Amino acid sequence: MNFVKRAGLSLWARKGRTLITLATFLVISAMVLAGVLINDATAQAEQDAKRSVGAEVNLDMDTNSMGAGGGGGMQVPRIDAATVDKLGALPQVQKYTYSMWDRAFLKGKYKLVDGGPKIEPMGPGGTAATGVLDSSLLPDFRNGKFTLLSGKHLTAADKNKKQLLIEERLAKKNGLKVGDKITLTSNDEKKTADFTVAGIYRDPRPSTEPEPENFLSPANLLYGTVGSISALESNGEGSLQVGKATFLLQDADAQGAFKDEAKRIAGSALNGFKLDANDKAIQQMTGPLKSIRSTATVAMWLMGLTGAAVLALLINLAVKQRRKEYGVLLAMGEKKNKLIAQQALEIGLVAVVAIGLSSLFAPTLTQSAGQALLGKEATAAERKIDSWQPPPPGSTGIDQGIDPNDKPIENADPIDKITVALDPADLTTVGGVGLGIGLLATAIPASAVLRLSPRTILTKGK
Repeated sequence: MNFVKRAGLSLWARKGRTLITLATFLVISAMVLAGVLINDATAQAEQDAKRSVGAEVNLDMDTNSMGAGGGGGMQVPRIDAATVDKLGALPQVQKYTYSMWDRAFLKGKYKLVDGGPKIEPMGPGGTAATGVLDSSLLPDFRNGKFTLLSGKHLTAADKNKKQLLIEERLAKKNGLKVGDKITLTSNDEKKTADFTVAGIYRDPRPSTEPEPENFLSPANLLYGTVGSISALESNGEGSLQVGKATFLLQDADAQGAFKDEAKRIAGSALNGFKLDANDKAIQQMTGPLKSIRSTATVAMWLMGLTGAAVLALLINLAVKQRRKEYGVLLAMGEKKNKLIAQQALEIGLVAVVAIGLSSLFAPTLTQSAGQALLGKEATAAERKIDSWQPPPPGSTGIDQGIDPNDKPIENADPIDKITVALDPADLTTVGGVGLGIGLLATAIPASAVLRLSPRTILTKGK
């Protein structure tokens, strides 16, 4: 009789054992498929998060390297704008901007908004004027914290034009609108220039809440074109020097290549600076995803290995119970490889049915279970974010045990939803794993029996 037909008759004749084997395979298939589906869903959610945040690398002051040099003071590092332009021209870069800042004074009838900190670090009438190449790439504008109410952003085309972005409260206090002029005096109060209001933006922070970087009222911060602010503060000597830069890359995976090229091109000009990938927002958003992926992977392996062990025991028992059958077939001239093929075919047929059944209900159950797990992890992550408290005004937070670097990123809420979708490739993966487990579990006991001769099999008994 053909071994394929014998396999079908054997499965039908041993319905109880077939159902037990099917149930075991079904558990293995469902758990492996659930793990694969959760991995796929979380990977897709992470990719979507990267696209929403964007691939960003920041060139900023490296406080660690500066502190290691000793000496009597700390000099803020500067880098030539022409060097930054070379980095911005690299193929990995989509857009870039750089900035520098200094103190400036409003001149004449123009006044700052009242209600700021009692201590004025910039002196009476002084505020921070930040020169930027492209204001639309500033983090607060990109993440939606700042809103441009009227006018336009400052761009590279405006680099040397005397233009400003001002906060709406400062505009209202001085009756300014887009196109009006405002006069600024340099830090040393020796140079004065008239600037055009190019845009008015909104900062949602209260005017009484000191802006942490400059300890000033947010209502009084100024953003100008980098060339005009630099010209206001310089003596007309030397090239444009900037203090920080932001590079928006074409792809998040290009960060490593960009950093390597940047170090090669800039060389020692990067001394005192660090190139940091702005992946904190992505980590904050994807933390719950990584947690449930880890949980699902562990559960998948535990259940898969346990199921495989049970399956191996069942097959071993079945093969030993069929010693007499094998002995008769071998005595009739059947080849050993066909007997092993018959046993493998029986397991393979059961595995195919189990995988097919698991593909019908596993995605729905995985969606429900994965969503429940993710909801708990996201809630815990949000609770941790909400509990973070900034250091008191004027304090670094170190004495209070607060790390300012742990400050949560705004508009980067932990992801609390995933979409599970079954892909043909997933079934291929599960099928390969399931069939591999089944064939391995079959081959070991079957080969042990078939090493014996037909006479030994038939006379040895159980």
